[in-house]
Amino acid sequence: MKRRPPPVPDGSLDALLQPPQPNDKIARDLLATVLGLRADGASRAELKLLASALREWRDAFRVFRPYTKRRKVTVFGSARVAPSDPSAELARRFAASIVQHGFMVITGAGDGVMGAAQRGAGRENSFGINIRLPFEQAPNAEIRGDEKLVTFKYFFSRKLMFVKEADAIVLFPGGFGTLDEGFEVLTLLQTGKTDPAPLLLMAPPGDEYWRFWEKYVRNELSAGGMISPDDLYLFRIVSSEQDAVEEICKFYRVYHSCRYVDGVLVLRLQAALPPPYLERLERSFADILQGKLEMRGPFPEESDVPELEAFPRLVVPFNRRSYGRLRQFIDAVNLAPLEVAARPGSRECAPDLAPRTRG
Repeated sequence: MKRRPPPVPDGSLDALLQPPQPNDKIARDLLATVLGLRADGASRAELKLLASALREWRDAFRVFRPYTKRRKVTVFGSARVAPSDPSAELARRFAASIVQHGFMVITGAGDGVMGAAQRGAGRENSFGINIRLPFEQAPNAEIRGDEKLVTFKYFFSRKLMFVKEADAIVLFPGGFGTLDEGFEVLTLLQTGKTDPAPLLLMAPPGDEYWRFWEKYVRNELSAGGMISPDDLYLFRIVSSEQDAVEEICKFYRVYHSCRYVDGVLVLRLQAALPPPYLERLERSFADILQGKLEMRGPFPEESDVPELEAFPRLVVPFNRRSYGRLRQFIDAVNLAPLEVAARPGSRECAPDLAPRTRG
């Protein structure tokens, strides 16, 4: 659908945007859109839905903003299991371990697996993203009353925060909500609607929850042609906190973050890849590359993140279709024979390392 012009001239909104700020063009567009809804005759229910979602997102953005430079992992899992359940105990141990590597933990603020993860992380390293329900979902004791607790009315607005703030996502056994969140994340990764990130499916040793799920995905979705076989690389199944931490740390060994510049994928790396390794990557991933790989410095379009200027850039002429293969490409980048030195803004796993700023 063709985008409609703003219902008011840009200049008439300038009085509301004082003093001037760098993102005023986007703020002006937001204000114009709100006025456009009024001009369109949006119903009371439509306006209430949007007003509630925007208010809650604003509150959530404000809560997370002071922690922009901290890496985070989102943990999903059943709110109904007892604290002594093996899944809950594994979640507690995982959270305790991952915070030692510079991460904070985000959960849905419920009990069960989520409460256990927040006990492991500690209140100072925890966020809770709660949902208002008539039953079951009161905030757990670990995060209740904390300034890092946010409560949402709508699942869709809550989901955005789970993924937006996460550098990794870990799913433990759970019910409809856990599977819903898991398939949502897989869909976003599969379609490139979120940046690449580790998605780990975690259950205690001997628990076949995720193995049964994987069997269904392989035998029905992949074998039936409903997903690509390469999409199976978008997740990993693990059964110990050590394996989960190792998977997350490996993902950020060389790879730091990514951005599209004029439609071309740019990977920020901890260190430059040597030419022979670039040639090897080009041969191995020719099926998803539409040109040659190139190492270079930052693009002018990245001037809004000066704290990331020191990171070398790998320009990847990616076809923007094969995101399972892109995950394999990043894995191969992380296997490069490099000595990666810690630097400010790095996401290499280390307790004393200053985490990166989002860009």
